[in-house]
Amino acid sequence: MSTNNDNAAAAVIAFVSGAVIGVAAALLLAPAPGSEIRGKLADLGETAAERVRRLAREAKFKVAPKTKGADYEYDGGDAWI
Repeated sequence: MSTNNDNAAAAVIAFVSGAVIGVAAALLLAPAPGSEIRGKLADLGETAAERVRRLAREAKFKVAPKTKGADYEYDGGDAWI
């Protein structure tokens, strides 16, 4: 029974070690300064967050039931036509 726990622990340690070595290698071999890379990562994160918000908003409007008497259609933007 102890062998399975030892194997699992070794696998986790190997994975974490590989991740740390990969991050270190990426930072050392990056072609741009650290501040520039951090800026790009921040922009990428913001872009992804904005896209998720936009898709959630669109899904909410597409799924929302229409009210009685309303002839509005969602055009994919921020307005109803």
